[in-house]
Amino acid sequence: MEICKLSARFSGIPLQFSAVARTPGHTRARRSTIFRCSTVTAAFSSSQTYKLERQSQGKMFILGMGFVGQIFAQELKNDGWVVSGTCTTDMKKEELQERGFDVYLFNANEPELRILDSLKHYSHLLVSIPPVVGVGDPMLQHTELLRSTLVDGHLQWLGYLSSTGVYGHCGDAWVDEDYPASPTTELGKFRLAAEERWLNLAHDIGFSSQVFRLGGIYGPGRSAVDTIVRQVPLSESQKLRSSRKYTSRIHVDDICQVLKASIHKPSSGNIYNVVDDYPAPREEVFAYALDLVEEKWPGRFKQRTSVEEAEPFCTRGSSRGEKRVSNARIKKELSVRLLHPSYKSGLRSIIDQMEKPYQSSLLCS
Repeated sequence: MEICKLSARFSGIPLQFSAVARTPGHTRARRSTIFRCSTVTAAFSSSQTYKLERQSQGKMFILGMGFVGQIFAQELKNDGWVVSGTCTTDMKKEELQERGFDVYLFNANEPELRILDSLKHYSHLLVSIPPVVGVGDPMLQHTELLRSTLVDGHLQWLGYLSSTGVYGHCGDAWVDEDYPASPTTELGKFRLAAEERWLNLAHDIGFSSQVFRLGGIYGPGRSAVDTIVRQVPLSESQKLRSSRKYTSRIHVDDICQVLKASIHKPSSGNIYNVVDDYPAPREEVFAYALDLVEEKWPGRFKQRTSVEEAEPFCTRGSSRGEKRVSNARIKKELSVRLLHPSYKSGLRSIIDQMEKPYQSSLLCS
């Protein structure tokens, strides 16, 4: 789907414009710039042009530039946004700075207060830091300082990346955003508490806020295809998930388009399930991934990360987080049309990007 690249303050027909190139010492010429849209060509004075350019530029701060944060940051940067954020290692900071991002090192146990102060200069904030066991959301340790900082800032939009895990165990039920959340794990309880506190903070200060409950995230470098090609054994948490009857997933590209749609159509405290149309067991997904790998590189790989490895864990994992998650709200309210409605489309797109094993768009998580 096409997302308008202008600020949410604009509505109607998206405008496309070519800005006057700037060089050091350049002074904006007092002449009109031609703006083109699908039905109208209009000339604006230089002062009107400058105002529109300023309004159309967004400044995003991403707390937690992990797998999703990095891909979303790059998409925004490609669209002309100013993007900054946080990461947890010097190596990742150097990599992100080389890609043109202003990055702060972030210690979840002792977040630097200067990061909080910098937030007031941004128009948009995406929180992608998971809670810490025994602590909860590390940024919310400084709620009052956040409040006093942001109340005088320029923030217009806040998004919090949560998880469908907050619903807990729901049997075979279809779960929408109105379904009572009842997390069964400590981290799930911390996530649910963080959702409420971020929404309340935004409401108290007076800017748009929304929570995105993500299903299992996958994309280039992080998928069943990648696991098979790399011949990586399953982790214990993956083995636990193997016994589930239903697992909801979402391709990272669809996460990004949902976030963009929300920026274009901000809400006052909405919660959105961000999942594809087809919750499916891990065994089915890996079987399809293996078929794709065999089709592209016959006889070269075998599925060493099969569900059979998870048998000792099945009893322990069988009752954890069972549910089918509905994505109806993102379609109805944000007009999202999924790029990858099921894992089949998503995995096919990933393997199509691989030129040879192993070559993929690897991003740090």
